[in-house]
Amino acid sequence: MYDFAVVGAGPAGSRFSRGAAEAGHDVVTFESGSVGTPLACSGHVSTDIWEFVPDDARERLFQNEIYGARFHTGGPGSREYPFYKREVVSNVIDRVGLDRTLADLAREAGASVREGHTVTGIEEGHDEVELTVRGPETTETVRTRMIVGCDGPTSRVRRALSLPEPGEILHGVLGFSEEKDDEAFVDVHLTAPRFFAWRIPRGEAGVEYGLAAPPARDLRELFDEFTAGYGVEIAEFCSGAIPIGLPERVTSHRGLLIGDAAAQTKPFTGGGILYGMTAADHAVRTVNPRNPASLARYEEAWRSDLSREIELGHWLRRAYSLPEPIQRVGLRTLSGEIGVHMDRPTSLFSLEQLKALFSRS
Repeated sequence: MYDFAVVGAGPAGSRFSRGAAEAGHDVVTFESGSVGTPLACSGHVSTDIWEFVPDDARERLFQNEIYGARFHTGGPGSREYPFYKREVVSNVIDRVGLDRTLADLAREAGASVREGHTVTGIEEGHDEVELTVRGPETTETVRTRMIVGCDGPTSRVRRALSLPEPGEILHGVLGFSEEKDDEAFVDVHLTAPRFFAWRIPRGEAGVEYGLAAPPARDLRELFDEFTAGYGVEIAEFCSGAIPIGLPERVTSHRGLLIGDAAAQTKPFTGGGILYGMTAADHAVRTVNPRNPASLARYEEAWRSDLSREIELGHWLRRAYSLPEPIQRVGLRTLSGEIGVHMDRPTSLFSLEQLKALFSRS
């Protein structure tokens, strides 16, 4: 009987596994494939990422420093509207390496992280949860006091616990070219339906191109048009789903969701690494595996921290669908030095942002 069985060893799952093991709980974590693969997420993150890994991991994971973004209402070569800081805004990192680093930290803390193990059945009872787990050689039954779903946008745990779905699922396509580029700006193109396309320089690791939109459109065709505008050959492709829109609840009697499974993502970028790990920390602090009533404290804690940011993020995303003339006026008016934090939309109203706005005049 484990205290927690975690399904999924992405950033949210590994962060929770580490914290729960350090708190003295018996933790087992199941990852259906190899940790970090297949890649389905960008490696562009705020500098807060370094608070979640050891100091010596930075040299191994770091790829590039970013000072701002150039926004475009058209494709490559269209007019750019720069938004920037005088100090580093974000970093580009080795995304696969991040997942593996976080999983290793969970193992070091005492969690059992089992790669190549797929959870095929989940039965939630009054006193425990019973899992059917298919491994490389055998299928076993695992009993746990709590199940933690960190298994992504199309979460099996979410379905098995009859928890609500996210508001919507976007589809994203990523591609990588091999040209080296260490410039300090990402490019954001407001050309994809209801979302955007992007170009992220990754230093010696090459350049990432991406695009996300609702699933009704032919994303690969849109992506090919986008990269053709840059005149690049894509050496590697991957794709993934992006959950947007908080469900009414992410807990059941003996289960909880964290990360993409709980749609704890930024509606205006689709990113969820920092939000997922932040929610994982709240779960570690609030959830007692022997007391299902403690799950209510998790719901309260993470929503108190993140729901306002996520709600404001929805308002920011609405600007992507404004008529292009209005977008151009807004970008021209607001572009320049900024004082915002890329993970905290509420920083749009911060003293730092006000100082940046007044400094332009």
